[in-house]
Amino acid sequence: MSHVLDATPTLRLPTKAAHLVVAAALLAGVGVWLTGDSVFLGALTAWAVCFALPLWSLVVEGSRKATDRLVTLLVGSAFAIALVPLFSILYEVLHRGTKALGIDFLTFSMRNVVGEGGGIYHAIIGTLLITGAAAVISIPIGLFAAIYLVEYADGNRLSRWLRFLVDVMTGIPSIVAGLFAYALFVLFFGEGVRLGIGGSVALSVLMIPVVVRSSEEMLKLVPNELREASYALGVPKWRTIAKVVLPTALAGIVTGVTLAIARVIGETAPLLIIAGATDSVNFNLFDGRMATLPVFAYASQRNPGIPPEFSIERAWGSALVLLLIVMLLNLVARLVSYYFSPKGER
Repeated sequence: MSHVLDATPTLRLPTKAAHLVVAAALLAGVGVWLTGDSVFLGALTAWAVCFALPLWSLVVEGSRKATDRLVTLLVGSAFAIALVPLFSILYEVLHRGTKALGIDFLTFSMRNVVGEGGGIYHAIIGTLLITGAAAVISIPIGLFAAIYLVEYADGNRLSRWLRFLVDVMTGIPSIVAGLFAYALFVLFFGEGVRLGIGGSVALSVLMIPVVVRSSEEMLKLVPNELREASYALGVPKWRTIAKVVLPTALAGIVTGVTLAIARVIGETAPLLIIAGATDSVNFNLFDGRMATLPVFAYASQRNPGIPPEFSIERAWGSALVLLLIVMLLNLVARLVSYYFSPKGER
């Protein structure tokens, strides 16, 4: 004789329960804000209302599902809190920086400018030249070091020391890199030296460990089957690396290099020490001071002059231009990563 066990159906919240609670939270937060209280109190009220969802789930669905919803809410809240500073910075830079943007602002320098007027053309040129030279120094050194660690080192003593030094360099404060570059160039040019190429050397000290680490991880992701297939065809190791390994890892390497450039393009302390500041355009990395966008923004805010509003406005404008350059670099990295990645991973 067979017995049929009637399973009790599991109760669940309505499909749009989360949407309803979020809508109620938004209404409550906006209501508190409109009554004259602060935005922070309104956001806190909305966040508190969101906890109605796990409580509702506890009553209807049980403790297990309620715990899942509670953890989801906490993780989502942490993500939202992490986005607050990002959007706050973006809003502030866009709101203040767009007031200074214009053709004259991007095509004129600060030479002989007092008060209103002037631009950041000299700082843009300096930033591009110094950062470009730093990339020319850092990318070959970092890439060849990563190739050695992955393809040739095989866990020997030199590779262990190299990885240790790369880890130490990753944590070097930027001011120390500037002091190192200054001490190096003082040996050749004497005290008080200020050169754009010195800024490139300082930035390369910060950039090399990032390039090494990112390139090393990308090279490790290349399947060994590709190398073995190339060796089976009689291809030398150096040619296998150049024609098989590097093209396969190119997308990730370019992304890592772009992150390294974005890491150093906004540095101020080392450039203040070795590159200095100037109000004129300088295209020669090996002759005299060079202005950069972060140093220009710092100097404009530090010594705004009289009246101060024009100088502070230029500082925000230079910060916005620097932010746009970093965003452009990331966009280029995304495009390169898309077009050079294997077709199945696009």
